[in-house]
Amino acid sequence: MAIQEYFRNSICLDAEQVQYGCPNLPGLKKLTMTICKNLNSEISRILPVLEVFHRAFDQQFSPGIGQFPKQNSGDSGQSVSFRLERLTKLLYSIEDKAKMSMFESVGNEGGHRKSLIPLVTFEVKQEALAIPTKMFLKVDVESGRLFLKKSKDGPDDKFFVHNKILQLVKSQRMHSKLVIVAESEKEKVLRKEFTFDDTKKREGFCQLLQQMKNKHSEKLEPDMITVFVGTWNMGNAGPPHNTDSWFQCKGQGKTRDDTADHIPHDFYVIGTQEDPLGDRDWADTVKGVLRKITNISFKQVAIHTLWSIRIVVLAKPEHENRISHVFSDSVKTGIANTLGNKGAVGVSFMFNGTSFGFVNSHLTSGSEKKLRRNQNYINILRFLNLGDKKLNPFDITHRFTHLFWLGDLNYRVEFPSTEAEYIVTKIKQQQYQELLSKDQLNMERNDGKVFLHFDEEEITFAPTYRFERDTRDKYAYTKAKATGTKYNLPSWCDRVLRKSYPLVHVVCQAYGCTNDIMTSDHSPIFASFEVGVASQFVSKQDLNSAPQGGIQIMNCVATLLTKSKTKFFIEYHSSCLEKTVKTLEGENMEHLDGSIKVWFGNQVELTPIISDPEYLLDQHILICVKSTDCDESYGEGCVALRAAQFNYTEFQITLTHHGEKTGTLTGGIQLRTSEGTPTEKLYDFIKVEKDDTVASKGKGSDPNKFSTTQTYDISNPSYMGMSYKGGKVVDKGWSYSMPPKHLPIAGQGSKDAKKGGYDVSGSRSPTGKPMGEEEKVSEMFDNPLYGAMGKSRCKDQNHQQKDLLPPSDPNISTSKPADGEPDRPPLPTPRNRSFTCSEVKPQPLTSIPSRASGHKKPVVPSRSEGGMASNRPPLPSKSRPGMPEPQNPRDYRESSEAPSKHRPPARPGQPQPQRHVS
Repeated sequence: MAIQEYFRNSICLDAEQVQYGCPNLPGLKKLTMTICKNLNSEISRILPVLEVFHRAFDQQFSPGIGQFPKQNSGDSGQSVSFRLERLTKLLYSIEDKAKMSMFESVGNEGGHRKSLIPLVTFEVKQEALAIPTKMFLKVDVESGRLFLKKSKDGPDDKFFVHNKILQLVKSQRMHSKLVIVAESEKEKVLRKEFTFDDTKKREGFCQLLQQMKNKHSEKLEPDMITVFVGTWNMGNAGPPHNTDSWFQCKGQGKTRDDTADHIPHDFYVIGTQEDPLGDRDWADTVKGVLRKITNISFKQVAIHTLWSIRIVVLAKPEHENRISHVFSDSVKTGIANTLGNKGAVGVSFMFNGTSFGFVNSHLTSGSEKKLRRNQNYINILRFLNLGDKKLNPFDITHRFTHLFWLGDLNYRVEFPSTEAEYIVTKIKQQQYQELLSKDQLNMERNDGKVFLHFDEEEITFAPTYRFERDTRDKYAYTKAKATGTKYNLPSWCDRVLRKSYPLVHVVCQAYGCTNDIMTSDHSPIFASFEVGVASQFVSKQDLNSAPQGGIQIMNCVATLLTKSKTKFFIEYHSSCLEKTVKTLEGENMEHLDGSIKVWFGNQVELTPIISDPEYLLDQHILICVKSTDCDESYGEGCVALRAAQFNYTEFQITLTHHGEKTGTLTGGIQLRTSEGTPTEKLYDFIKVEKDDTVASKGKGSDPNKFSTTQTYDISNPSYMGMSYKGGKVVDKGWSYSMPPKHLPIAGQGSKDAKKGGYDVSGSRSPTGKPMGEEEKVSEMFDNPLYGAMGKSRCKDQNHQQKDLLPPSDPNISTSKPADGEPDRPPLPTPRNRSFTCSEVKPQPLTSIPSRASGHKKPVVPSRSEGGMASNRPPLPSKSRPGMPEPQNPRDYRESSEAPSKHRPPARPGQPQPQRHVS
């Protein structure tokens, strides 16, 4: 009874004492005095009680820990001194546990408890002699072991330690199949193949294994983290008591499996609009929720508020010393750009060697105000001051390795108000494709007017606006006003988009909305990302004796959408360079279509500060084309050094300025590094199997020769299929819009290739726009990752690319090389997605048609987002493939225009004037 009373009342008083700096624990002392009264005569009774107390502390603060070993404390054969010694040890142990638990559990700044991920068991099937056998895989993240059991309650005698698990290989054909590559005690490499219940279970298992590898890694710094991004228009109402589902990615859309619930993210970025709380109240609320569901006291990196628009960034405590260069800023886009009821807030920081930017925006409302929203976006790009101040020529879309843009963007579904009931019916049937084809944001992005080169995960959840409050069953799409009835049709106003440098790892693990948070007319949006990061590099080599590295850029030709008569030069920026490098003036040549082609013939040698490939291959070169007369930027772009990892590589990049395309730049890059092989990253731990034709079970080859770096049939889904091989092949490097020549359409290399709505082929351009077109609008599909209803074929909706190089030869087959070409060198292949639709259909081998045909275009590897780019709805007829491009593109900028001068948006359908300025 005394112990119960202590846990009921006195423990709270002790916690308060600890919080105020008094470690004496008076309640605990009082309790022990009560228990230890008449110690000499009651020792036989007291020892069992203290053991119970000891176990109570274990269960109170460490659920899942094994029980205290039961001992026979009443053994009269033991001496009194021995029993007193045991009693004293128990008292000290209890006191230590109490102090440790109190110090780690009170107050936001009182430290943090260790996150405890419970044991998780997966039921799988393993084929032996073509007979499926039930097996159980038990994952113990804390101890770093994976148990293989024939029965759920069987003995834990067969297991792999974390450092013996070499690789997880996902099957592209069967989305519930996984191969575990592990090393046995005799140093033999084993490949064990398992089939899970569904795709989400397989993904949950992979995430747990990655967490295990990361937790027990011997690396001093992480090379992969996870980021939670959430946005919610709170509707000027306080949050409900329980918001757990938002931070656990529970609800509609693409969600994480339940088995991953206990894996905490490294960063939580929460953007709110119409937020009635103060900074401290909201931050404490979010910290409290995260503390409850993760058992960790997160540290506040930054918080910034503009009127009722707020962004807060929280990080795990162990990352505190890895975060630097924190900046925050805001931009007003309300009436006359002076009111902060609309606008954006942003936060940026460095995490070791990787830069992050987060923008939370609330754009102009109203279905008819699409152009004003576009202008809001441009203003935010121009005036939001985040990131490295040395990168002045570049807007925020180029300043960060990873940029996430979230918020109530307010783009609506463009249907007549009379179609409101039709929209609601389609939502109830989960038939979103037709509605998404009329989504203003999708249409404006497809036309290149906003969010150029951003990516958004596929939307598989219902519109998040406008609900009746306190319910998610009814959309309140009409509103009575003095001027008449106003319609707010159900729309996907709340979004999360991202843009990353080329050839970096970023995978979206979740994107959806909650079902149970109903205090606002908007539903909260959640998104979860697995992100590759670079360390603050310390070279293993002697910098004095290591050969000097170099980056050669040559044969650069810029095509600029301008008629300006000025001369141009190129500036190269990067944190890996000793200084900013400028080229000599280029040679101009005008084109009849109003553009200018500029040759920069001289080879440029860039000197990196460190030549170690471990460092250089994670770096990027930012490129800016400037005019010589006013030092004004006419376009910016980015090249990844990883593209030139093996040999001279040609590249083509799209140049942009203030969010608009301003031209293209082609050239070649060659990388000279010191000796050394980069270590494998944690995100390379999971691969995707391209074909099942290559001895998947090791037949015909020595299993000991299997290497985790073998890439002819396995690729990292985060990269864009740049599977470079040896020899003298000149492979094409990364490009926003360049299709590799002789590239087979992914997914057609095998008769068993899958054709699904969640594209496994990577057939999206790096700009986030699909390639090719299907005439028939697909219905909602049955993808096990999404929980959608209804089965139908899932076809890519595609978009015309504007900057394609000459298309592949239509006579080249996508199957095997011709007999007369046995030595054809290996070619780059498009990266494969991790997740696909659930329906499997054979797909015949076909040839790549020429550009003039009306069929699909060659697949272009996508940009940087780890195989997670989304399908797009069909486009309006004006932007569908096959439509000719305008022959007279508008002047981008005239030489007489001041650098800061801002062009008003053109009216719809109004051509841009063309003027020649000397």
